[in-house]
Amino acid sequence: MNKIRIVEQDIIFLSYDEPNAEKNYTDLCQKIPWAKRVHGVKGSDAAHKACADLSDTEHFVTVDGDNQVKPEFLNVEVDVEKLGLTAGHVFSWCGKIHVNGLMYGNGGLKLWNKKFVNNMKTHEASNAADSRSLVEFCFDDLYYQFNENYSTSYTNASPFQAFRAGFREGVKMSLNQGAPVKDIRSVWWQNLERLLIWCSVGADVENGLWSVYGAREGCFLTNCTDWDYTQVRDFEYLTEQWDNHYSKIQNNDLISHIQEAGNILATDLGLEIALLDENSSRFFKKVYHNTPRIIKSRQ
Repeated sequence: MNKIRIVEQDIIFLSYDEPNAEKNYTDLCQKIPWAKRVHGVKGSDAAHKACADLSDTEHFVTVDGDNQVKPEFLNVEVDVEKLGLTAGHVFSWCGKIHVNGLMYGNGGLKLWNKKFVNNMKTHEASNAADSRSLVEFCFDDLYYQFNENYSTSYTNASPFQAFRAGFREGVKMSLNQGAPVKDIRSVWWQNLERLLIWCSVGADVENGLWSVYGAREGCFLTNCTDWDYTQVRDFEYLTEQWDNHYSKIQNNDLISHIQEAGNILATDLGLEIALLDENSSRFFKKVYHNTPRIIKSRQ
């Protein structure tokens, strides 16, 4: 198989508890009537294996529950021979994050191979000795990231959804190959830049400030406390934390909590973050251009 045509693959909508999931699934079915759905499966590894079980094609695409897909994605063909890869690879496209304009693997569309998914052990099924698979998929040698974007992630339909999205990236962008670091400024430079943006941009959209606060809290807990960062993969844990602590914060007190968290990150970690207001956030997203991933030659 030299080319994998997206239009010939099963497209599977993967949702858990996203408040905008029904809206996004309806949007997907209007564009891709043969779309299937997996919903409410606990654990990222288990959820993707459920998608593999549902798929009638050897390859399948997952669309996250907070995502809306561009119709032109159906025109995509992956020429594995030209890329110097194999049909056994996993392919990911950049997702565009509505809250802050970032474009990278987070929330992006992914083309999976059933054999790969059934054999992988990540997140809740991972080997604790391998930090690379504890909270991410993307460090596998068979994972390939494209620079193109064919979807938008709307992670801000509720305060909790926005907070959780920011919190998870505040944790994951603080890590090096999935493991904590002694000096956060030593993490891969693109992830460090993304972390700073998550911690700074979003005031122009509904619940965007909750995302900013979440990113700062995730970064703080990972780098300034002995908190177990692998709990970021447990959505039930995150819901409990929200219900017991963060949901009690009133909207008119949110700015002060964001600023307090930012002061700690600046003092303790030396992070140069800013809280952009509505106009500044909108301007940033207008002029921001995604830094493409450098594709190394495989020849």
